[in-house]
Amino acid sequence: MSKTIWSGRFSKSADQLMKDFSVSLPFDRLLFDADIQVNRQWARSLQEAQVYTAEEVEQVERELEAIALDFHRGNLDFSPDDEDIHSATERWLTARLGALGERIHTGRSRNDQVVTDFKIYLREKIQDLHKQVVGLQTVLLERAEEHENTVMPGYTHVRQAQPISFAHYLLSFFFQLQRDGNRITDWRTNHNICPLGSGALAGSAFAVDRQRLALALGFDSASDNSIDATGDRDFVLDCTSLCVQIMLHLSRLSEDWIYWSSEAYGFLAIDQAYGTGSSMMPQKMNPDSLELIRGKTARVIGAHSTLMSLIKGIPTAYVRDLQEDKEPAFDALHQTELSLRILAGVVKTAEIDVQRMRLALHPSVYATDMADYLVRKQVPFRQAHEIVGKIVAWSEGNDKPLDQLSLAEFKQFNANFAADVLDLFKPHHALSHRNIAGGTGPQSVRRQIEKARQLLTSVG
Repeated sequence: MSKTIWSGRFSKSADQLMKDFSVSLPFDRLLFDADIQVNRQWARSLQEAQVYTAEEVEQVERELEAIALDFHRGNLDFSPDDEDIHSATERWLTARLGALGERIHTGRSRNDQVVTDFKIYLREKIQDLHKQVVGLQTVLLERAEEHENTVMPGYTHVRQAQPISFAHYLLSFFFQLQRDGNRITDWRTNHNICPLGSGALAGSAFAVDRQRLALALGFDSASDNSIDATGDRDFVLDCTSLCVQIMLHLSRLSEDWIYWSSEAYGFLAIDQAYGTGSSMMPQKMNPDSLELIRGKTARVIGAHSTLMSLIKGIPTAYVRDLQEDKEPAFDALHQTELSLRILAGVVKTAEIDVQRMRLALHPSVYATDMADYLVRKQVPFRQAHEIVGKIVAWSEGNDKPLDQLSLAEFKQFNANFAADVLDLFKPHHALSHRNIAGGTGPQSVRRQIEKARQLLTSVG
């Protein structure tokens, strides 16, 4: 019978299919660096518990460092009996140190070892993700500063609604991403708690200083309850949840730009570096980068759904089902980071057709400004709304755009209209009335830009 880390209880080897079915090494090898950190600190804790001497800890740490170098150089081989990266690391250490290596697992379980490794890995990857969020925010801010005075139609229900600043539109995604960054910060606040020393579920029988151990591994504190610590996967769910939220934001921007880059709109052109052609139609340049972000969003949502389904059906404490928590989380993080980088490139290099945006403004987008005009003439808003609605209906029925109506025609509907009504159809005039905090007016947009710059500075 082949020897495994748990073979003492068994009189026969596992079926080969069972071995293949249960192995997690193909994906959890990503936890190798975290596992080396955990082993190094656990060895130091075992010195406190008098399992190792100071000299023995030095030997263990030296060999762990050598194993790490050999691993990254590709000089280590896996064994068919290596279930996961944790058993592989222990086997390599034992092969070099004999009984000294075999002692490394004293007082701990793979249950607390795995969850600690996983937390360390996610903590580092989520920080990398935050850098990409800030990278996209930076590009959005740069383009917003470039287009403070660019006016475009704003849409609701995919219909032209009111004129807005293109910078205002770009900043809406900046502030969405700011909330995503806050969620990343919240993740660390909620989950940077060390499970190591919890054992299988009842706690270690060896007197290690768990608070010192936690701090040494970059955690804020040790976990309060060993059952919770080994069975908890809230930190994974919150990780994939924040990935989903980021991807939803990226997907919505992508959806806009897919349409806006089409011939029907022509508001912008995607750089060729982020498009692909057609295998049949020579003229095509498709926005595949943006379409793939939409598709990747579904994939990340699927990863989060997988984890929710996994967690909801298991009992308290650790069960082997939890081996299946890693691949969805790894994939969600990877796809989200890639999507952030791709979208930053798309936004940075896109050509914006300022003239096309302005010319696309339909005269009806000033209807709200017409109602507001009447309100300033002491007409109650509901009456003003009805009056302007009738004007719009008359305009459409007579095939005469609102901005081509004469003053006399306006006065047919309400005597309060004066010569200055024609100023309403100037885009920047419409924007100038919306300098309220958060509005699309030029002064408001400038304040948003200044705040965005301050937020980025505080991250840096």
